[in-house]
Amino acid sequence: MAKVIQQRDKCIGCGTCVAVCPAFWHMGDDGKSVLKDAKDAGGNKFELEIVDLGCNKEAATSCPVQVIMVE
Repeated sequence: MAKVIQQRDKCIGCGTCVAVCPAFWHMGDDGKSVLKDAKDAGGNKFELEIVDLGCNKEAATSCPVQVIMVE
């Protein structure tokens, strides 16, 4: 199983992750991206376990502030 991790407090709200991977990302009301169905992992980190990373690798490499990690 793969894991996508977002450090949401460091997100600048550019929307790149949403543009390249809308199946997993959307913009929140506060102007920052939200990883859909992610669980709060504490420390302002959000995690989602998935079988196939799909476009999340591209979202991680496209993020200008590198707040998305895939494991």
